[in-house]
Amino acid sequence: MVRILLACLLAVTVAGCTGSQRPQADQSEISARSYRDPGPSTLTLYTMINTRTGSGAHTSLMISGSERVIFDPAGSFRADIVPVKNDVLYGITPAVERAYRSSHARETHYARIQTVEVSPQQAELALQLAKQMGPVAGAFCANSTAQLLQQVPGFEQIGTTFYPINLSDQFAQLPGVETAEYREFDDADLQQGLAFNNARLNELDATSSQ
Repeated sequence: MVRILLACLLAVTVAGCTGSQRPQADQSEISARSYRDPGPSTLTLYTMINTRTGSGAHTSLMISGSERVIFDPAGSFRADIVPVKNDVLYGITPAVERAYRSSHARETHYARIQTVEVSPQQAELALQLAKQMGPVAGAFCANSTAQLLQQVPGFEQIGTTFYPINLSDQFAQLPGVETAEYREFDDADLQQGLAFNNARLNELDATSSQ
């Protein structure tokens, strides 16, 4: 167990899965930004992977049901228009989702994106579980996501793990999973990507409000 934790801590030091210190939104902010995707209910697993070593650096889960959120345990993503409470990102519009994966994909990391269609009931349970998880400690991104999935009917076979790649491999065995990769080749500095996408989201938000 000590070796597992040390390996996970080494990986997250590179990618930013080090414990969230993001400001906590109040319910009025969350309600104002809430977004529901018109498509079917889905769960989407994001795995951030080091391009040099192939090791997993971060895990998160987008849940699309009565609203669309990203459970981003111990994550680094911040944007002015995206309310955060207990490691859940709210208001995940298509533009915000693009900004999220763009912020993580860079010269040193790419995003593996695995999506599976689920029932509205499964999505709603996942939503409630994500909201109840509370702030997640650094290095527990894959572990907390696995624990959430295990409680959703149809995902009980997901085993406990601290390794993002292990969780991704398990998720890939589920029926109907569609997998894609998202890559960018900009600066390796995560903070630069976050700042760039935050500015772009602010511009889009200002334009849509006019």
